[in-house]
Amino acid sequence: MSISFEGQVAIVTGAGGGLGRTHALELARRGAKVVVNDLGGDVHGQGGSSAAAEAVVKEITDAGGEAIAHGANVCDAEQVADMVSKTMDKWGRIDVLINNAGVLRDKTFAKMTLEDFEFVMKVHVMGSVTCTKAVWEIMREQAYGRIVMTTSSSGLYGNFGQSNYGAAKMALVGFMNTLCLEGGKYDIRVNCLAPMAATRMTEGLLPQAALDLSTPESVTAGLITLCDRDAPNRTILAAGAGGYAKAVVYETDGIYLKPEDQTPENVRAQFDDLSNPEGQQELVQGGQQSMKFIGKAAKTLGVKM
Repeated sequence: MSISFEGQVAIVTGAGGGLGRTHALELARRGAKVVVNDLGGDVHGQGGSSAAAEAVVKEITDAGGEAIAHGANVCDAEQVADMVSKTMDKWGRIDVLINNAGVLRDKTFAKMTLEDFEFVMKVHVMGSVTCTKAVWEIMREQAYGRIVMTTSSSGLYGNFGQSNYGAAKMALVGFMNTLCLEGGKYDIRVNCLAPMAATRMTEGLLPQAALDLSTPESVTAGLITLCDRDAPNRTILAAGAGGYAKAVVYETDGIYLKPEDQTPENVRAQFDDLSNPEGQQELVQGGQQSMKFIGKAAKTLGVKM
């Protein structure tokens, strides 16, 4: 069954180049009316120009699609509100939001300034929050919405010299985990894409042969599955070089210690047991962990709940 976005409106941030561009082009090719958002700065967040966004709009319209450009800084609530207002004035709805805009300021933590740490957190985290907040009520009222956060293997697993970027990208997973619960009854589905592609952000980090395999288009193929009508909810999809995988946070079944045994020495002594993956599960709400631990305690102590 073909995936279509006919009759839908999508906003893609950071869409002037790289992954954002291919996301916007593919959404348009599949029928979406697209807002191409890009501040036009470099990978470090410096400068600004509308040229890149306008060029992507031209690609879309030349191919027979509909698109508009908007240069909102995703961290500026007033500018984002203007982008959303203009979108609603033109097309009357917003179905898809792709939070793709981002920056890099890589250094080891020892050499990194607090300003560089804060700036990367602001763009990735608060940029996604600001854009999501601006469309959230619209999606609630129309009882439909698809939102994708852009996370990263740097956040999921760590990467040398990217403490700021990794912290920001993992924060977006936590953001998704709660939004998908709050948006569920309004058919707002929220997912995360963990991409690996040859873009301005990866230049010089990988050998050319690897970059040649790591096309933005291969990542976009995964992205499209996270924001159509049949999209999953609360999924972290890793995509790169034609490979696709689901990343999941599991919690082991763990152990229980009686009150008189609840000492750090006993916790340490049973680290192998509490780390045993047998019986581990994916928890989808924080309360599940609480009930698991309380259940173990109640069962051991014979307390009726």
